[in-house]
Amino acid sequence: MPIKVTLNCQLNAEKTDELIIFLQQNLPNVRNFHGNKRVEIFFDRAKQEMLIDEDWKSVEDHQKYIKYITDNGIMANLISYFLEPPSVKYFNYQDL
Repeated sequence: MPIKVTLNCQLNAEKTDELIIFLQQNLPNVRNFHGNKRVEIFFDRAKQEMLIDEDWKSVEDHQKYIKYITDNGIMANLISYFLEPPSVKYFNYQDL
């Protein structure tokens, strides 16, 4: 069953321009990872906050991706643009 994953991120305002370059370079990798259906980025610059909004085939597929980027150092690099690690939430699709 498909899931939505959100990552709320408090940005380090001094690194936002660098973060955008990092995202431009790395988002194709997320989009091409097995199980990813969609990923979009939203900014609230007034609050220095970013939302990563993703759709995945399953929680397991997303967790495999998180392990992959943790093991290869991409996650540590991403977190370096934030004031604290992102808040990750999983939402199950509800057919109403």
